[in-house]
Amino acid sequence: MNNYRNNYMITLEQLGIDMGNIKDPQIRKAIVQMYNLVEELSSENRTQREEIQRLRDERALLKGEKPKPTIRGKNNKQSANISSEQERRNTEKKKKKKGSKKETLTITRTEAVRVDKANLPQDAEFKGYETVVVQDIILEAAVIEFQKEVYYSPSLKKTFTGKLPAGFQGTFGPKLKALIILLKTAGNMTEPKITELLNSFHIQIAGSSVDRILGTRQEAFHKEKDEIFIAGLESTRYQHIDDTFHRVNGENYHTHVVCNPFFTAYFTTEKKDRLTILDILSKPPKITLSMV
Repeated sequence: MNNYRNNYMITLEQLGIDMGNIKDPQIRKAIVQMYNLVEELSSENRTQREEIQRLRDERALLKGEKPKPTIRGKNNKQSANISSEQERRNTEKKKKKKGSKKETLTITRTEAVRVDKANLPQDAEFKGYETVVVQDIILEAAVIEFQKEVYYSPSLKKTFTGKLPAGFQGTFGPKLKALIILLKTAGNMTEPKITELLNSFHIQIAGSSVDRILGTRQEAFHKEKDEIFIAGLESTRYQHIDDTFHRVNGENYHTHVVCNPFFTAYFTTEKKDRLTILDILSKPPKITLSMV
């Protein structure tokens, strides 16, 4: 009697059933067994629904589609844990609370903003400073003239010249080269727009030089790209692959898309036959043109 009261009292009370008023013990036992069966079937049904939805989400991922989103509502567990309106407001305040800028930023310069003494009354007293943190950026051309020392040895009939610092080979410095690569990869800017932007800051650079910086002597980036692709292939036991028609310098090419839930890679090749696909999946091909 006590066991079924502890397990089903809330449900029975909601239905308006008072087990104490049921005199026949067989009927009481039948009701308890019925509720046991309902609870078992309800739990099994809930587990099966979750398993079916999990399989549907997995199938959607295999097809390259998005799984069912988690919609937060009034019946959501997170909402149910908040017992009052005041607790909800306190939770929202904690989420919106941000740290001070000075805790995450490095101050590079401090300037004192003076008050015009002519506008101050005679009894005004100095009370310190009010701090305001402002972020800004400086973009300007830096034209460096290196004066390399030159020595000549008559005995050896040989000239000795000072060497430029690392990264300063050619007519453009390492910071400018890094900016061009950043604008192309992170900013997704075209080479003409990169050239136009740099020219607006009085950097005398042609589009051919931008193209050369992006396309030559980038072995370290190509090696990193290949390692990312290999890691992507190893991240799952399956891969999605598809191709689309593409034009390269007026000729017909094929862009292949290789992906799984963790990465997407693009390869542009002349063909799309079986050997080309196997070459893409077996190792990073040398014909790779782009990858994200």
